[in-house]
Amino acid sequence: MNIVFLDKKTIGNVDNFNLLHKLGNVEVFDQTGPDQVIDRCKAKDIIITNKVVINRQVIDALPSLKLICVAATGVNNVDVEYAKEKGIEVRNVVAYSTDSVAQSTFSMLLFLLNRLSYYDAYVKSGAYARSDIFTHHGPAFWELAGKRFGIIGLGNIGRRVARIAEGFGMEVVFYSTTGRNNNINYKRFDLDTLLKTSDVVSIHSPLSETTRDLINYSKLKLMRPCAILLNTGRGGIVNEADLARALNENVIAAAGIDVLEREPISSNNPLLKIYDKDKILLTPHIAWASMESRARLVEKVAKNIEAFKREQGY
Repeated sequence: MNIVFLDKKTIGNVDNFNLLHKLGNVEVFDQTGPDQVIDRCKAKDIIITNKVVINRQVIDALPSLKLICVAATGVNNVDVEYAKEKGIEVRNVVAYSTDSVAQSTFSMLLFLLNRLSYYDAYVKSGAYARSDIFTHHGPAFWELAGKRFGIIGLGNIGRRVARIAEGFGMEVVFYSTTGRNNNINYKRFDLDTLLKTSDVVSIHSPLSETTRDLINYSKLKLMRPCAILLNTGRGGIVNEADLARALNENVIAAAGIDVLEREPISSNNPLLKIYDKDKILLTPHIAWASMESRARLVEKVAKNIEAFKREQGY
């Protein structure tokens, strides 16, 4: 079968990429612009895409197309309904980045909470070498034990984060963005109560019409002044201008943001203009991207193609 991977650069270098080459004739492009998609996909049976858009126009131009493999969980870059109408299958990948995102969530939290940037700079500046005592009481930090950890979206990643929070001795509560999750292991709160009472709020829900701008200025005002907000879920759930305002007004203590409404970040994003840079940690959508996570992603894409070929008798 003829296979094309349109944006391999998004998954970086992975040791097991040869799994895909075993499945057919694979053509690989680091990146693909909108005006290049049709030409690069001509005569291809299978498209692999992470972020490249496969819309109605593209689908209509590709009579040989049989399968669209999304190298991600979200399929918002594919016109899934139209593909179905045309008899083209769409398969995505789930549960490949759970451990990576959970680990990154707590990396962000501990970096912000323990003010590691400040203390590292203090030592490296030479100030500690000139100190007359063995320690240094700079910005204060508090312990996680005994505090409340509020999770927005208790799916696979949210549940893994919850278990780690419990390991720190925290009380875990959650808000269900769909209203359908009734996990018996943790208390379910309405959003306002979760925001008002949590010391840490961590977002792990998908972006939808109900979650877009879910965390705006009025919601941020409900949070405790000592609270830390984390978003490793999806950009667009937190209103970025409102978050910048809240941080500048000391409404909350700090925020760790890995996902943004526009990626890569725009140069005029208000989060780049926070007065106190120590109040915000910004990372370039890397929470998912451990070496193991990216290898699992390739493995699961390969398995999706193998399953399709087997089911179709190829």
